[in-house]
Amino acid sequence: MRVLFVCLGNICRSPTAEAVFRAIAAREARDLVVDADSAGTAGYHIGAAPDARSQQAARRRGYDMSALRARVVAPEDFERFDLILAMDRDNLSVLRRRAPRERRQRIRLFLEFAPDLGTTEVPDPYYGGPNGFEEVLDLVEGAARALLAHLRRERQAEPI
Repeated sequence: MRVLFVCLGNICRSPTAEAVFRAIAAREARDLVVDADSAGTAGYHIGAAPDARSQQAARRRGYDMSALRARVVAPEDFERFDLILAMDRDNLSVLRRRAPRERRQRIRLFLEFAPDLGTTEVPDPYYGGPNGFEEVLDLVEGAARALLAHLRRERQAEPI
């Protein structure tokens, strides 16, 4: 299973989701074969490392994002990834417009997998204070675990 996490610039929310999802999967879902990547819908920061504030908040919780670099969603991503998960409705709309019609069912909001979190969008912390980066981590950790549980249920439902 290949999962692509998507936000606007690929320096805050989506690299956080990628790093958290990878770490939680490695620790808590060794029975699943999953891979993750992240990208942005806009090319503002191509090649840049994640925002320093995102990295600091993630590091405090044991996640390392230092090797990640921003990139833009490419046309081939709609073929390569089984799930393309947008952080918010704006990016969801952009992805659905760009995707080939037959691939649009792969595109969803990340937080759809965690309705108990009480929100459907991961807010952009870029222009806010440090608490925004902590909120992003809280939401992403919950949604990552919920997504892994969903993937487990799907795997168990597959015919042998």
